[in-house]
Amino acid sequence: MYLLHNLIHFSRLLRRLGLDVPAGRTLEAAAALAHVDVGRRSDFHHALRSLLVRRSDDLALFDEAFRVFWRRPGGGPAAPGETRRSGAPEYESEAPPEAGGGSDGAGGRPRCRVERMAVLSYSDREALYAKDFEQFTADETAAAERMLADLDWEPGARRSQRWTAGRGPALDLRRALRANLRYGGELRDLPARRRKTRRRPLILLCDVSGSMERYSRMLLHFVHALAGRRPGRVESFVFATRLTRITRQLAERAAGAVVPTLPRTIGDFGGGTRIGAALRTFNVEWARRMRGQGSVVLLISDGWDRGEPDALRVEMARLQRSCQRLIWLNPLLGSPDYLPLTRGMQAALPAIDDFLPVHNLASLAALARRLGSLPARRPARRGGGA
Repeated sequence: MYLLHNLIHFSRLLRRLGLDVPAGRTLEAAAALAHVDVGRRSDFHHALRSLLVRRSDDLALFDEAFRVFWRRPGGGPAAPGETRRSGAPEYESEAPPEAGGGSDGAGGRPRCRVERMAVLSYSDREALYAKDFEQFTADETAAAERMLADLDWEPGARRSQRWTAGRGPALDLRRALRANLRYGGELRDLPARRRKTRRRPLILLCDVSGSMERYSRMLLHFVHALAGRRPGRVESFVFATRLTRITRQLAERAAGAVVPTLPRTIGDFGGGTRIGAALRTFNVEWARRMRGQGSVVLLISDGWDRGEPDALRVEMARLQRSCQRLIWLNPLLGSPDYLPLTRGMQAALPAIDDFLPVHNLASLAALARRLGSLPARRPARRGGGA
């Protein structure tokens, strides 16, 4: 009876960690354990592993959860069938508070001390890194936000048109003449100058149409984290059928306060997609202000577009010409079976400098590394821009 009680708690814990454990599977596991020597920890572990884990990617996470949940009071491992002086098995578990349970310490009854599950140091973090955003729970989204803050979002610096004194390739003629006047105009010292460098600005264009609904919440948290790490150097926009600037909202409020309000404040949130029309608004109203700043544009979309492909092709080419690098981030690209065959993606591809996935934390970490290694010069354009 008490073994079933703890199995229910353990199954709830696995579901909170993202494993697919149907409620009926717990009863099946309890019935199967009648044929297993639960006094042998390894047999008990492998029996539950084979009955409750349905995906190979979840094996490491299950093993860590098993180790933490089924343990002897005081920290050492214990078999579920380990007996106390009363002859009854003892359990000490760490699970979510709502799992219930308690300890009466009387009559030799098994003790189940239920606490919040500790953060799994390695397996939990690795599993979360590889997990697709569309499968995230609310708790995992919160954990992912904290992990995003640890990434180094720095796309390098760009050379300015302004000059400064220092070792460089050019002669600073003005300083040279001033410094050598004392020698009757004879040039003895030849000071050099170099271009100033400035942090490269980022422009984020995030698709929040209906086809992106599974990813938009997490990606908006990503946009907020990126804007917060580089205040004043990030311009943020969202679009579905039209473009909306959200730079100010992200700068003034925390992600937990602003992201849930966006579906109510943005009229076309979750609607259809007209990428070409949204990009035309950006190119006409915003790109001119940022031209010459060497911006890196991150365009986040799955490419499902209801507009005219020719319009999208033209606006993508204009956008590419106005920035230093145009990176398209597609959450569907994380699937090994994905091919960019939609009309929207086919129209956009010629003007894209980098076509990258953005479906999990691992892909964002790869993006952060990519941004940190961008070359100072524009890439050789494959097409669409010059």
